[in-house]
Amino acid sequence: MATTTLTLTRPDDWHLHLRDGAAMADVLPHTARQFARAIVMPNLKPPVTTTAQAVAYRQRILAALPPGLAFEPLMTLYLTDNTSADEIRRAKASGVVHGVKLYPAGATTNSDSGVTDIRRCKVALETMQREDMPLLIHGEVTHAEVDVFDREARFIDEVLIPLRRSFPALRVVLEHITTRAAVQYVTEAEGRIAATITAHHLLYNRNAIFLTPGGRAGVRPHYYCLPVLKREIHRQALLAAATSDNARFFLGTDSAPHPRGEKESACGCAGCFTAATALEMYAMAFEQAGALDRLEAFASFRGADFYRLPRNASRVTLERRDWTVPEELRFGEATVVPLAAGETLPWKLAA
Repeated sequence: MATTTLTLTRPDDWHLHLRDGAAMADVLPHTARQFARAIVMPNLKPPVTTTAQAVAYRQRILAALPPGLAFEPLMTLYLTDNTSADEIRRAKASGVVHGVKLYPAGATTNSDSGVTDIRRCKVALETMQREDMPLLIHGEVTHAEVDVFDREARFIDEVLIPLRRSFPALRVVLEHITTRAAVQYVTEAEGRIAATITAHHLLYNRNAIFLTPGGRAGVRPHYYCLPVLKREIHRQALLAAATSDNARFFLGTDSAPHPRGEKESACGCAGCFTAATALEMYAMAFEQAGALDRLEAFASFRGADFYRLPRNASRVTLERRDWTVPEELRFGEATVVPLAAGETLPWKLAA
């Protein structure tokens, strides 16, 4: 008989975009009803580059949290070519900043202020290693001549391996991995490295961007994200890693909301909004792999252990029942289209 309910230790989201202002207030409840904590990305406009900005952003998030929901935002700093040792020390001392995010300049949304050359960050990285502050990496090169589907693998070879050789004690999270090469590297690498995996990279390959579930051709912008969805062989490698016993792989949604009009445009934004359906989609992926019993470790234990935070005591329950993902949801003065809008999912988070 198929499982009808699934109860888990309340999970955490180790990679989340919340945006700011009224838009943030609209998407925050979707995360808070599922997750106890989340690593909040710093790529606002302007980016969160100082501890003072991170503390202020955290206060705005907490102020927007609806009554009755318990949620802890775990803040990050946006690494730049000029991030100082003093700023890293302030971040560590704050107790609310839990990582520093490396965006290669131009790699994704609001990354224009990102790192132009990792060698310019030597002082910051040395201090992070000494202070045991994790480095969270968007792992893609941005060279114009490199195929968009090859950017992650090239980053591992050209940037990540030399970086970790220079800073062997640095804790590193390679975020939202998308390729078999990334799985292999994280699996075989020695030292303090882990990776997050999104629900959409577990469920979909790159056909989802160009074909409907029925096979009809057409560009589907709400499935476009960076790093982009890859071939089926890569999806299968990610699924094998997520459902394995390897503690280096854990949940990070990379839920990234954009106004509908900015996705459905001549130059649509990169990012999939999954906060409204995250646990249901992960359960769907794990069930398809015959590994529902592995979901709790992936979603609730491994990330907390890597970040050296206590595991959560509360629990959540998923129920087996078909439901239809809304076509759109409120997002400030606009709307946001959740991934799989209009489609039926077989699991639903209990109220």
